[in-house]
Amino acid sequence: MKELNLQKTQNKLRKKFLKSGVLMTGPETIFFSNDTKIGKNVIIEPYVVIGKKVKIGNNVIIKSFSHLESCKIENKVEIGPYARIRPDTILREGSKIGNFVEVKKSIVGKKSKVNHLSYIGDSQIGKSVNIGAGTITCNYDGIKKNKTKIKDNVFIGSNSSLIAPVTINKKSIVGAGSVISNNVKEKSLALTRSKQIEVKNYKRK
Repeated sequence: MKELNLQKTQNKLRKKFLKSGVLMTGPETIFFSNDTKIGKNVIIEPYVVIGKKVKIGNNVIIKSFSHLESCKIENKVEIGPYARIRPDTILREGSKIGNFVEVKKSIVGKKSKVNHLSYIGDSQIGKSVNIGAGTITCNYDGIKKNKTKIKDNVFIGSNSSLIAPVTINKKSIVGAGSVISNNVKEKSLALTRSKQIEVKNYKRK
């Protein structure tokens, strides 16, 4: 009986959002909460779960296999596929969260991109920031959660670890494969990469 009631509730919510203009491909695979708020011209692809306290703006695209809870999505945002947006996250206008990205308790600024395979936690990201693939904000030291601040127009190279608390200032670049534990000054290049060693004509013993 409980399962039937849940199914009825979901069908009612799906019809409500379809009627309001939300474009859903495979609506039977999409799950909403009673308090879900959705703006105009929103596209939701199959197999999306929207938990409690989610507010979605206008012209948003949510791609397949994404999970959202307790977050605010502003206008013209693109999410997924396979994205997880956790509580206390705000995605500002024009930002993009790509595949296999998890964002928790963070603000992602206008037109900033976290395109793939990254974890962003307890962070504040400014405008027009590019976060490279495999980037991790190391926010937990075993006792408390610490904050990462990434200012406007920063470029974070792929496979970087940002050890909080840390601030990456405006228009700076973090080279790929770096472990950053100190603040980075404005318009600077930060690198922590060991020198490549090459042994010529090497033969295994």
